Amino acid sequence: MSRFNSIGEESNKESGSSAKVRRTLFQHIMHKRMTLNTKDDMKSLLHRLILLAKISPELADKRDLTEYWEQLFISLQRYYQGEGVTGLLLLYPSYAIHILESSSDVLYSILRDLKEMKYQGDRVMVMEPRILVLSHNIPNRLFQEWRCNLVDAPDKKTPFHGGPTECIINECITKILKLGMHMHMQAKTATGTSDSIPEKALELLIPQAAICYLLECDELLTPELFLQAYDCPLNIIMDSDLVWPPPVPIKPVEMRP
Repeated sequence: MSRFNSIGEESNKESGSSAKVRRTLFQHIMHKRMTLNTKDDMKSLLHRLILLAKISPELADKRDLTEYWEQLFISLQRYYQGEGVTGLLLLYPSYAIHILESSSDVLYSILRDLKEMKYQGDRVMVMEPRILVLSHNIPNRLFQEWRCNLVDAPDKKTPFHGGPTECIINECITKILKLGMHMHMQAKTATGTSDSIPEKALELLIPQAAICYLLECDELLTPELFLQAYDCPLNIIMDSDLVWPPPVPIKPVEMRP
């Protein structure tokens, strides 16, 4: 009898030890990354956000917009220790394209700032912002720093012919990424910084007419709608919620005479 008890105790210990080492899928993935000794892989994952917006007509000096973004990045960097902000701000005469690379916490904070900006009255600097694309877990940065460039190229040289909205969005994203790659390669060979777009890269610029068209598309979410979907929990009905018999007795429906 004692032999069976000892065997039972050993089996209970084994089952208990096996229950302790059970891990979730997330824990298994993180343990695998640590085992592979990939130090860079354990860093904060990078994300890329591309925004479109209309510059407020009351903004007299566009340098105020640049200073505003720089101060916002500094304050976010103090709060979120980790990945810094890199990217490119393209200032057209009436519109702006903003490419941002950082952690998800920083990018979502920037979206919240844009959401609250429209309630600031006279302090509004950009209007009707839209999210062109949000890319998660990008392997490398496209920009080594955050910079601002003025776009003075007239739209007459790059006419906008329109077309299906999905094709326009994909074409704009492709041009923006190619422009970023071109400027990245130029930064390696250039000796100084410039506030203007290189002449060879002018054909990669998105015309203002295309930006105006995309800002009116319902396919692109505003920061407010994006955050509303991000912050709201999913209403998922679990299998445990579908039980029978129900906890409350079902009353029969009263028949009309």
